[in-house]
Amino acid sequence: MRHVAVIGAGIEGAASALELLRAGHQVTLLDPGEPGADQAASFGNAGWLSTMSVIPPSSPGLWKQVPGFLRDPLGPLAIRWSYFPRVLPWLTRYLLAGWTEDRVLRVARKLRPLLQESPQLHATLAAEAGVSHLIEHRGLMHAYPSRAAFEKEAMGWRIRKQVGIAWTELDAEALRALEPELDPAYTFGVLIEEAGRCLDPGRYVAALVAQAERQGATRRRIAATGFRIHAQKLQAVELADGTTLDCDAAVICAGARSKPLAARAGDFVPLETERGYHVMFHGATALPRHSINLSAAKMVVNPMQDGLRAAGQVEIAGLEAAPNWKRAEILRDHLQKSFPGLPNPYPADRVTTWLGHRPSMPDGMPCLGPASATPDIVLAFGHGHVGLVAGARTGRIVAQLVSGQPPEIAIDAFSPRRFR
Repeated sequence: MRHVAVIGAGIEGAASALELLRAGHQVTLLDPGEPGADQAASFGNAGWLSTMSVIPPSSPGLWKQVPGFLRDPLGPLAIRWSYFPRVLPWLTRYLLAGWTEDRVLRVARKLRPLLQESPQLHATLAAEAGVSHLIEHRGLMHAYPSRAAFEKEAMGWRIRKQVGIAWTELDAEALRALEPELDPAYTFGVLIEEAGRCLDPGRYVAALVAQAERQGATRRRIAATGFRIHAQKLQAVELADGTTLDCDAAVICAGARSKPLAARAGDFVPLETERGYHVMFHGATALPRHSINLSAAKMVVNPMQDGLRAAGQVEIAGLEAAPNWKRAEILRDHLQKSFPGLPNPYPADRVTTWLGHRPSMPDGMPCLGPASATPDIVLAFGHGHVGLVAGARTGRIVAQLVSGQPPEIAIDAFSPRRFR
């Protein structure tokens, strides 16, 4: 048995803690915030268990749109001018990752095993934590104004098919039968039945952490700042109050704040934050039956336990820049238009907005594997847009690595050393 410090209590940390406990290890969770609270990326997640999200954010020809990303601060993807010089090296790698269809296909083939069977894996964790009702496995939908709009994304769907993802295509009549509340302007849909959703990611993560504590994990509300390593062996984790936590293994899963810790473990990784927004219509009743990616609005809509959430937007501006709440207002307006049965305007006292930080690597794949300074430290961060869906399997892989067992899927492509 090893004493493992799990740094970060988001979905990757929560799942890792549970799987490490299952493997017989002692676990201490380190996080200055409350699990699942609104400071955490897990809190504001769109809730998709999107096993089909194997396409990296970059795609061929995206470089042509960079001037537009800089000009339009309210576009679906925007880069703040003041941050552009700092993010340029990351952005260059980001664009190169999707430069050709072959490169996109290579990423998709690596991501597919990490995301596969995610609804089933999360359902198991949720059942153990007593929150089975928060995980549903009824498929996810993409909706388009027309078949022609769908066909403009042919490369992505072609690659999904190549890696084994199947779907059902829906004409206007079939789409209306499944989603009568949806704006009739959407006339074509794609249903991916293997995928699932979470009805409250914040509560789900909090429940997993609480389950880990019931099973013997210790949780401390403090940040980790570094490591004490001697002769390639981990001796302790250094803490923000100047003390140390003696341990013989650690997991870095601190999301967008993992970069300095990774450097302390010998890996200088190009981690960036993709700032995302959401809007919640609390108490909404004109709900879709499925979670839907609305292509015309560039956002995901998910019925939640407390109402209806629209999430999306990518803003490159770093960790410290002030929010641009106009981006959340765009989501609000799209949500209002996309579901005509909602009260218009929706009561302002039942609308909330949120900003969070996706921890993103430029190639669309996470850092998952042993650190360069010592194999006693495992890196498990940088999942970008697939943090929730990949969380359950990531936790299993972390436990396997800490236990000295081979991981259940190939993870060489996720090595932090790939950026050297």
